[in-house]
Parts: sequence; C-alpha cells; structure tokens
Amino acid sequence: MANTYTTEQGDMWDGISFKVYQSEYYMTDLIEANPQYRETVIFPANVVLVIPEVSPPVPRNLPPWKRVNS
Repeated sequence: MANTYTTEQGDMWDGISFKVYQSEYYMTDLIEANPQYRETVIFPANVVLVIPEVSPPVPRNLPPWKRVNS
C-alpha cells in the first residue's frame, strides 16, 4: 500500500515535500507521482496525494574513492 498525504488549505508542492521528506529536493518526485495535480500550485484542503519512496541524492562532488559504485 502506498503512503499518502492529505493536503491542508494552502499547501504547495515544495512545502509538502519538506513536510514529508524534510527536503524540498523531492518536489519533482511528488509531482510525477500525482500527475492529475501537476498544474496545481496551491492546494485546497483534503486532497489525497500519493507519496512515493525516494532514494537520497548521491553527491556528485565526492572524490572517486568515496563514491559508491552501483
């Protein structure tokens, strides 16, 4: 079963991302998981959004010996 988030009046994508993931970085993942709301900027209350599982970003500025090979 997928995780969900029910919006509060005035929620915006970046704020929802921060509430759920503690980072605005995942805003695009949220939008992609909820394409029916992609044009919504400010949400009304009680919209149920799917919250996808995300992987933490891989730093690109690490030296080669600290990079994890996938």
